[in-house]
Amino acid sequence: MRLIYCYDAYCGWCYGFSDVIKQLNETVGEKIPIEVLSGGMLLPEYPMPVQMISEVILDNYRRVEEYTGITFGEDFLWHARHADQSDWFPNSLPPAIALCIIKEKHPEKAVDFALDIEYGLNYEGRDLTDREAYRHLLAKYDFTPEEFFEKMEDPEYASRARNEFDICRQLQVTSFPALLLQANESKFFLLAKGYTPYQTIIDRLDNIINEIRAQLN
Repeated sequence: MRLIYCYDAYCGWCYGFSDVIKQLNETVGEKIPIEVLSGGMLLPEYPMPVQMISEVILDNYRRVEEYTGITFGEDFLWHARHADQSDWFPNSLPPAIALCIIKEKHPEKAVDFALDIEYGLNYEGRDLTDREAYRHLLAKYDFTPEEFFEKMEDPEYASRARNEFDICRQLQVTSFPALLLQANESKFFLLAKGYTPYQTIIDRLDNIINEIRAQLN
């Protein structure tokens, strides 16, 4: 049994979900491990300058803040407010590659890393397509810059990241965040689609586990 968290580093509602997934990781993660999968919301095959999504960001970020209590940073919002001056081309693949690298060495820290890079983007305004956006995190996750940056260029990790995109599609995840409980190889239960409060998820999880136990008895 495991929890599968489908997210995308560029998803504002996933950033808003940060406190919920962090709390779940702290309270449930030891009993039911949480696997983080990147969803591939913005693909490099379809280059998209920030100008193309700036209005969406500006329309959504206040709603995310009001609904979740999260705060977006001015360094991030500058790129949406001054999109004609920004050189950002958001691309979900680099942060997905970075997550795959971290998971290889520290699978138990996947949630922490996902939260760190979301904060780096949405509050600190770091460009996640630039490998330097990850440098300040590497010591925390036991990597040297040389080791991490070499892996960032290794096609193996890009392949792993794209495989995660495919898995999310196979799980029929069409929006982020999404949280599923995998009870066995073929049985999945949807716990959250979009932002969902912590207690709602816990209640759903308890009900599903009780149903599974009842079926086994």
